[in-house]
Amino acid sequence: MTTEIPRTLQVLWGAGDPGRRARGPHQALSLDRIVEAAVAIADADGIAGLSMARLAERLGSAPMSLYRHVSNKDELLVFMMDAAPGPPPELPTGDWRAALEAWARALRAVYYAHPWILQVSAGRPPLEPGQLAWLDRGLAGFATTQLSERDRFEAVMTVLNYVRGEAQITAILLRGSPGEGADPIGAQQEYGDLIARFVRPERFPALATAADAGIFAGTGDAEESFEWGLSRILDGLESVVAQSTKR
Repeated sequence: MTTEIPRTLQVLWGAGDPGRRARGPHQALSLDRIVEAAVAIADADGIAGLSMARLAERLGSAPMSLYRHVSNKDELLVFMMDAAPGPPPELPTGDWRAALEAWARALRAVYYAHPWILQVSAGRPPLEPGQLAWLDRGLAGFATTQLSERDRFEAVMTVLNYVRGEAQITAILLRGSPGEGADPIGAQQEYGDLIARFVRPERFPALATAADAGIFAGTGDAEESFEWGLSRILDGLESVVAQSTKR
C-alpha cells in the first residue's frame, strides 16, 4: 500500500510544482510572500484573525490570486508552520546538557513569538522539513553520549512537551488574546483572585493551601518557574546519561 503524499509536503520537500515557490522580481505574488504575510497576521491577531480575504488585502491582490499558490487555509497553515520557526539554533558541542537547554530556550522563544503554532500543531506529528530540522538538532545534542537512539528521542520529546506546556499557559493564557497588550502579571493576578474566590479548603484542601501561600498571586516570575522545571528535567536526564556510560 502506497501512502498518498499531500501536496503541501510535496512542495516543501521539493517534489511538487516548482512554480508554486517561484521567487524573484518577476513573481509579484509568490508562496513565500504569501506565507510571510500570513505569519505576520497570525502573530498579531491569532489564527482567528487570519482569512484568505484579509491576506489578499494585505498583499494588495485579488483573493483568487492566492489560490494559484495555496488551495485553502488549511494548506496555508502547513506552510506557515514550516516557515515560522526559522532554522534551529546552533548548539554547544560536547555538552549534551548545555545543548538541550539551549535548544529548549530557543524553542520556547519560537512559541512565544508565534503562539498560534501551539494551536495549529496540536495532536499533529511534524512532517514538514522546517519542523523536522528542529527535532534533528535536538537529537544531535546527544551525539557525544552513549544513550540509545530510543532514549535520545524520548529525552528530546520530554523536553519538547515541557516547553510546549509552559508556553501554552504563559505565552497564551497569561498574555491575553491576540492583539491585546501583554500583561502576564495582571492576568496572573486576575486568575489568583478567581482561585481565591472559588476554592474552599473543605473541597480542595491542597489547592486552598497553595492559594493561601500566594502561589497564584501576580508576583510569580515566569523565567524562574521555567528554569525550575527545566532544571529538574535535565537533572533526571543526568542520571539516565550516567547509567548509559556504565553499560
